[in-house]
Amino acid sequence: MKNHNPKNRSKPETGFPPVADANSRVLVLGSMPGIMSLERRQYYAQPRNAFWPIMGELFGIAHDLDYAERLQGLLDAGVALWDVLRSCERSGSLDTNIDMKTAISNDFAGFFPVHSRIDRVFFNGATAARVFARRVSPELQAAGGGSIELIRLPSTSPAHAAMPYQEKLRRWSVVERAICAS
Repeated sequence: MKNHNPKNRSKPETGFPPVADANSRVLVLGSMPGIMSLERRQYYAQPRNAFWPIMGELFGIAHDLDYAERLQGLLDAGVALWDVLRSCERSGSLDTNIDMKTAISNDFAGFFPVHSRIDRVFFNGATAARVFARRVSPELQAAGGGSIELIRLPSTSPAHAAMPYQEKLRRWSVVERAICAS
């Protein structure tokens, strides 16, 4: 596996701020941006990642729009975007390489009161769901939160190639239905 650090060891990586506004009704959470996303400073920048094609099909966001326009398309649809982890050390882009001893979660206790219309969180893959359950849910429960529905979806990552695109799209269509229902 190619390691992006020239000294062949992981280094601390810091994710991005949330993409959300007062009209956001659902939140899509990944675990931590991959190398290409971090380098380009864009969520889901890896061209083989199915996230943007799926969002395009669900919400009519053209794949050839520039990044800022795609983000605005998500916001216009009511979709917020963020990651469970604010920072961590990781060798490469795979979630399995995240050093959980170095992982720091984002501030969800501060996020949800400001974005109070969000009533569902959709996890982009198992790692995001598992890390949220272990590190964030207990803190939210202690703060009196917990009325948010949590739903794990299949990862859009090219590393999760065992599931065909059409099946991922079918399962991710629950995000569109959730927005239509709210």
